[in-house]
Amino acid sequence: MDWPHDPDGEEGSEGRRKYGQAIIAKKIDEDEDFPLNKAEFVEEFGDEPIRIDYERVVSLGEIFEHVDGEEYGDFVEFHKAVGKGMREAGYWFYEGAEQFVKGKSA
Repeated sequence: MDWPHDPDGEEGSEGRRKYGQAIIAKKIDEDEDFPLNKAEFVEEFGDEPIRIDYERVVSLGEIFEHVDGEEYGDFVEFHKAVGKGMREAGYWFYEGAEQFVKGKSA
């Protein structure tokens, strides 16, 4: 896929390789963006690349296909929903991520 910018470049990861949820969190202004509407957020950033691990890059929109909720009241609620969705979709690359999904709610 052709990305609007290099996921490892300055715009994608602030000059250092960062992964997944850290890149998504950087798109949020905690003081101004809440409550945050999922559809509007995906419309604005959906085509942007998110590096999942050292091999895989997916779009933010693809990640949000697995994130529950339509609106998030604050950063913690948003962060929990994104993390849960990423774990359930297999977008967490560390060993043991599945233990945080089974029977847990965001």
